[in-house]
Amino acid sequence: MLKQSLNQKFLQKLSPQQIQLMKLLQIPTATLDQRIKEELEANPALDEGEEESVGEGEDAFAKDKEAEKEKVENEEIERDDEYELDDYLTEYIEDDPSSYKLNANNYSADDEDKTVPIAVEDTFHEYLEQQLGMLKLTDERVEKVAKQIIGSIDDDGYLRREPEAIKDDLVFAQNIETTVEEINALLTLIQRFDPPGIGSRNLQECLELQLRHRLETATDLSDEEDRTMRIAIRIISEYFDEFSKKHYQKLQRQLNITEGQLRSCIEQVLKLNPKPASGHRSGNSRSSQYIVPDFTIVNRDGELDLTLNSRNAPDLRINEHYKDMLKSYKASRKDPRSNKQQKEAVLFIKQKIDSAKWFIDAIRQRQQTMYKTMYSIMQYQYDFFRTGDQKMLRPMILKDIADITGLDISTVSRVANSKFVQTEFGTKRLKDFFSESLQTSTGEEVSTLEVKKILTDIIEEENKRKPFSDEKLKNILREKGYNIARRTVAKYREQLNISVARLRKEL
Repeated sequence: MLKQSLNQKFLQKLSPQQIQLMKLLQIPTATLDQRIKEELEANPALDEGEEESVGEGEDAFAKDKEAEKEKVENEEIERDDEYELDDYLTEYIEDDPSSYKLNANNYSADDEDKTVPIAVEDTFHEYLEQQLGMLKLTDERVEKVAKQIIGSIDDDGYLRREPEAIKDDLVFAQNIETTVEEINALLTLIQRFDPPGIGSRNLQECLELQLRHRLETATDLSDEEDRTMRIAIRIISEYFDEFSKKHYQKLQRQLNITEGQLRSCIEQVLKLNPKPASGHRSGNSRSSQYIVPDFTIVNRDGELDLTLNSRNAPDLRINEHYKDMLKSYKASRKDPRSNKQQKEAVLFIKQKIDSAKWFIDAIRQRQQTMYKTMYSIMQYQYDFFRTGDQKMLRPMILKDIADITGLDISTVSRVANSKFVQTEFGTKRLKDFFSESLQTSTGEEVSTLEVKKILTDIIEEENKRKPFSDEKLKNILREKGYNIARRTVAKYREQLNISVARLRKEL
């Protein structure tokens, strides 16, 4: 049975401007420049240019008033009534909403340096193909097979794709028939390319290839060094599992060598590169990414000075040509030759100008929100920013900063995400300043970052021949007044990327 009913619901929806602001808050300064370029290309009404001065106390973006005014204006255009552009032109032309900077002292001294030079380099795979061109291959088909193998090598320099899969790739993509034996034979040739270890299937093969390359190319090795190199090759090829698990006494028994000889072999292995492609300047794309600090904090005679980096945020304004078109329509709107197409064109122009204004406003709000949030973080962690001592970091969660700034917790989270601050003690990630609290034996609340710093110091000072177990680390921390469980010590150690005691052992 069909029924018709009336329901009343209360829904909360985000406006397009709010969504745009949230997205802008999430991106760091390093990528903001690209986002602005995309907007400039998509919206012809948005232009780049020098900002105009804004009078003190003047509100460049009177949002509520503008929204109501624009709604009325749009209705008048559609009804073909008298369309007065005086207020609109005054709003968008005389008072150009292009200024989104807060205060001049909120920006770094190198504010005008808006571009970062990009070095043009050969990629790692192009480097390998250049070496391939030096080989005397039998025909073009073999060269294509070799290039397919090179293309399958990942950014670390490893060939993690199986020969059978490469064989299928060649058949489907290039209609080339080959065999696993041919692929392995060409791989053997490629593995002799520079850098040593390239094209390895796993870490064991990578280390072994590098050791054999050193042994073959070295011309001034003494007898003892030659013997050490050969033992190191044997350790990697035959006893890799024992070596990786640091079963040193077992290795000494199996190889019948002294502790000093084993130490020399380990030193040779530690000189190797577990990621051979990283030796090439553009081999690993991740290594070419630069951190651009979003904030800078300077200690000026005990007083902290915060500046917001706007190097990648150019001055934005409404395109002058679009303003002129609106002026032309205003002058000719009473002309009898004025038609519907002209009104549609003006409506299109107004929509683009509105979109440009929204984007400029979002950039301005982004700068305000970021500065407000970072200033609160700086004040909360004032002692750390003055001294650089991690033990001075106070317990701080997102809610603490949200309460101080009056912003929502999600907004603070977006600001802290992927943002960096440059201090005289190094460039720090904003997320690193947030931590839970931990109560000491005296009842004092300290940051978990402080405990992690002390844990790191203990491990750095331990005897590497007999490293501390997690239970021993727990006891040492308790002696210092930090009452934490062994599993918590293990969790902190893993977060610090510190291995277990057995793997920290050294000879």
